[in-house]
Amino acid sequence: MADGDYLRELFGLDELTAVVIGGTGTLGGSFCDALAGAGAHVLVVGRNDEHGQERVRCIRERGDSAEYFPCDATQREELDALVAHLKSAGRQANVLINGAGVNSPTPFLDISDEEWERILNVNLRGVRLACQVIGKDMLERGTKGSIINIASVSAGPPLSRVFTYSLSKAAVLSLTQNLAREWASKGIRVNALSPGFFPAEQNKKVLTPDRVENIMRHTPMARWPVRSCCSPRRKQAAS
Repeated sequence: MADGDYLRELFGLDELTAVVIGGTGTLGGSFCDALAGAGAHVLVVGRNDEHGQERVRCIRERGDSAEYFPCDATQREELDALVAHLKSAGRQANVLINGAGVNSPTPFLDISDEEWERILNVNLRGVRLACQVIGKDMLERGTKGSIINIASVSAGPPLSRVFTYSLSKAAVLSLTQNLAREWASKGIRVNALSPGFFPAEQNKKVLTPDRVENIMRHTPMARWPVRSCCSPRRKQAAS
């Protein structure tokens, strides 16, 4: 078996469509790679056209299926347009990953209303709207589906100084638990992932040298997770 085919063997997502909101980011992009490698057609959703198109190019060069869809998940009408786009192409969202997020290391007493609302808008409102719009479509079709919301280890014990971010991710966990109970009997699985620290463009200002040192002291392997922007091409893997 070629190195790139094991995901298909394990998960078999052929003929399914996965919508990855935040797919233009570091972590979201890795989700896109993995889902495409498992056979899904991936809709890379985000607001960075350059990153989105590059992600799609990487996936297609590997022999997998993907397309980019520009969308601001905090705007209901843009999510409605996303669902309409899928329907016009004869597709439906079988998997939804809510991975868009923003952050800031501002000390608590210095957090402005603008910063507070901006982070909650993306990290919480975006998840709520996507679950409402795309989740509603899943429910109305009466088919099984999977929604995965991206939380964070900072949603629990105070592991970092990112107050608004941590609060937003704790709310994502609560939303996920409630939706999981509400929709389980209807065939929609709702889960959350709580990743640790990943160095990325959106959090580089948070990762100051002293903070990185503290993080590594609590990281058994003393290194960042391996980052794979684009998996090896299938033809290369098979050779």
